[in-house]
Amino acid sequence: MNKRTALHSIAAGLLAAGGLLLAGCSDSGKPGFSAIDLTGADYARDFALTDHNGQARTLKDFQGKIVVMFFGYTQCPDVCPTSMTELVAVKKLLGPDGEKLQGLFVTVDPARDTPEVMKSYMSNFDPTFLALYAPSPEQLAAVAKDYKVYYKKVDGKTPTSYTMDHSAGMYIYDTQGRLRLYSRYGSGAGALASDIRQLLQEK
Repeated sequence: MNKRTALHSIAAGLLAAGGLLLAGCSDSGKPGFSAIDLTGADYARDFALTDHNGQARTLKDFQGKIVVMFFGYTQCPDVCPTSMTELVAVKKLLGPDGEKLQGLFVTVDPARDTPEVMKSYMSNFDPTFLALYAPSPEQLAAVAKDYKVYYKKVDGKTPTSYTMDHSAGMYIYDTQGRLRLYSRYGSGAGALASDIRQLLQEK
């Protein structure tokens, strides 16, 4: 994981959102979010990707659910499995409302992450979570640019043993499909579950 680029992504989100809302309270007097508030951001508003079942997907497919979106790759040794495990914990913490959570995993390594590989990977965490991929390198680059996500191939000892540096963090959409939050890597399941509860309570 490249810490500098991850921090750059977070900083960009802060600038786009107009500043950080502290966890204590906001100007409205309502409790703030633990994650970075991106409400009103002019990027990452939608995507056009394909899921591991071969179905074309956009945000409209998940209307009525809280969407949590993460970029990574299945051979990631630590950040990705940790983040997905955390998301599973969040779903459990939400209780019955966990059914309103949709986890999305976008691969930055489509060369190795075939639909079959991604489907198997998702089954290790939650069968309702979906892995998504871009049909071409150019489309992946375009999506990553729109989401301010950094990724780069790092050569290994063999042509197939490379790793991928990538931004870590989760983008969170409300039930209306609006980008609302960016949760930093390692924020914890409790904080993320609390933020999602607040989004679910909004009218």
